[in-house]
Order: sequence, then C-alpha cells, then structure tokens
Amino acid sequence: MPLRPFAALSLAAALLAPAAFAQAPAEGVEVRKPWLRLVPESMVNQTAAQQYAQMKQQAQAKGRLNPDPAQTQRVRAIAVRLIPQGERFHPGARDWRWEVNVVESPAVNAFVLPGGKIMVYSGLIERLKLTDDELAAIVGHEIAHALLEHGRARMSEALVKNVGIGVAAAYFGLGDLGTAALAQAADLAITLPYSRSHETDADLVGIELAARAGYDPRAAISVWQKMAQVGGAQPPELLSTHPANASRIRELEEAMPRVLPLYQAAGR
Repeated sequence: MPLRPFAALSLAAALLAPAAFAQAPAEGVEVRKPWLRLVPESMVNQTAAQQYAQMKQQAQAKGRLNPDPAQTQRVRAIAVRLIPQGERFHPGARDWRWEVNVVESPAVNAFVLPGGKIMVYSGLIERLKLTDDELAAIVGHEIAHALLEHGRARMSEALVKNVGIGVAAAYFGLGDLGTAALAQAADLAITLPYSRSHETDADLVGIELAARAGYDPRAAISVWQKMAQVGGAQPPELLSTHPANASRIRELEEAMPRVLPLYQAAGR
C-alpha cells in the first residue's frame, strides 16, 4: 500500500538528512556514508543477489567459475579475515549472506555487490602477481564499497532520476512502475563507476580492514603502482573505474599513521 503524502515527505526528509560518521575519528579512518539511501537495504541486497546468481550461472556454463581450487581457497581465506572487520562500519554486515567466487578471465577486475557478494577475476591475481597483502588491499577496498552502501546510493540516485523523490519515497519499487524503475536503477548501479569521493572512502576503509585483519596496509600503494603499469595504452578494467594516480597514492600515504598501529596490534 503506498504511503500517504505526508509520510512520504517525512521519510524523504529523514533519508536526505546528513549522514553520520561511519567510523569514529578517535581510531582508524574517518568516512561518511552517502546521504541518499532511499531504496531499502533489503531490497538492494535482494536485487544484487539475483544479479550475482546470474553472473555465477553464466560463468559456470562456460566452465570459468572457480576452476582453480587453490586460487579460490586463497581468495576466500583472505576474505574470511577481512569480513569480520567491517562490522564497525556496518553492523548489519554480520547478517549478510557473504559469497566469494573467482572467475577465470584475463580481466584485471574485482567487485563486491551490495549484501556481500564478492567476485574476483583470475587476471587480477595473475597479471599483477599479487601478494596476499596486495590482494587483501583490493578485496578490502571492494568490501568497503558494500559496507559504505555505495551501491545502494547509486541505485537511489538512479531511481530518483527516473521517478522523482516523492514517488520513490512513496512506493519503494512496489507496483509495476517501481519494479521497472528499480530494475533499471540496479543495472546502473552495476555499470556506472563510483564517484571520486566513494573511491577515496573505499580506499581508506579498505586499508583499515586489511590492517585489522593482519595484512600490511602499505601494500595498497604497491597495488596502484602495479595497476598503472598494466595494460599499456589500454587501461585494465579495474583501473577504468578505480583511477590510480598520484593524488590517490598520496591520500593512502597520509592515512598510514592511522592504520599502521592497527596492523601492528593485529600481530600477524
């Protein structure tokens, strides 16, 4: 049943309020979640799970889903250490149905869909010759996007553009109009690159996750140095949405004093 106009406006106002800090500044890094998170998290996660299932099915049909057990186990072992560290940024993540899979592909790419659906491409590991610390930096970065609800924010932005904030607040994807708009918003959330601010926040949260899990956060710097050297004139797929540049590396270096003590405390 659609919300009454007053209820819709009240809800919209609440969702447009400034976001709280996702991490207290007293320890670790400091970031803010996106302010526009209109689509309910449960709906975002359900839509992402459906898309992830389709991706797995397509990879499985081609014999490319987890073909190397040792490689898959390596990625999963790293993710298992990273995932629990994320609860301080998103307490509800402890209840997500996390999945970790590797697709055989030359693409230098990895992503995490809302709700904890992790996919890593073998080309990322093999072409960059990643150490465990470096792989943890990348997976941590992608996990951070999910914890900070960047996919939910992109879906909300796309939905608002399609139907307007009043309609979106009132219907949340219920009915034919909302269902079609939400499906289009979900597609855009997968295909469009994150904003620069989202990338910066994911970098910061990613190195904190790595540090708390006992992985050297300084490896994030070497990852982006390697990434810049891969592909020649044709940048790798991951680089197209995660631009590696001097300012990015500088931001990581500046954040190291906040996360290195966490790595030392982990004692790995």
